[in-house]
Amino acid sequence: MKPLSEREIRAAFVNCTKGEAKRLSVPRHLADQPWDDLDYLGWRDPQAHDRAYLVITLDDRPTALALRCPSPASWQTRRGMCSMCLTAHTGGVSLMVAPKAGKAGQQGNSVGTYICSDLACSLYVRGKKDAGVGARLHESLTLEEKIQRTVTNVAAFIAEVTA
Repeated sequence: MKPLSEREIRAAFVNCTKGEAKRLSVPRHLADQPWDDLDYLGWRDPQAHDRAYLVITLDDRPTALALRCPSPASWQTRRGMCSMCLTAHTGGVSLMVAPKAGKAGQQGNSVGTYICSDLACSLYVRGKKDAGVGARLHESLTLEEKIQRTVTNVAAFIAEVTA
């Protein structure tokens, strides 16, 4: 992923107002992000633990989503699988819900999917971050194919939000 500036990230949000995008927390040290290893940049809001954000470059244009995620509960210690990167975690997958873009979102419609709680799918796929024993199933796909699958899954989620 090509490095993005705070301004580019804020301008990329498709499911919140410009005012909300201006007020949300963007990672402070964007220059320190492992951009070469990221398919998308995802982060949790340090001031509001029930909020998360992700931004991905699709068709040479950054697109960002504001997400809501529940606080961890005791039932979340069960094993779950991320719908984006297919990494299995014990307690490390959250249902993240995105308000739909446009009028549908203003009416309260939303779309949800299960995503790695730390939004580090890119690092799990590349083996740069370990989710524990049995987290990554053995597959015959190449690393490039796994990366492409993750990008396709994120793009499909964004397509649902913007539809």
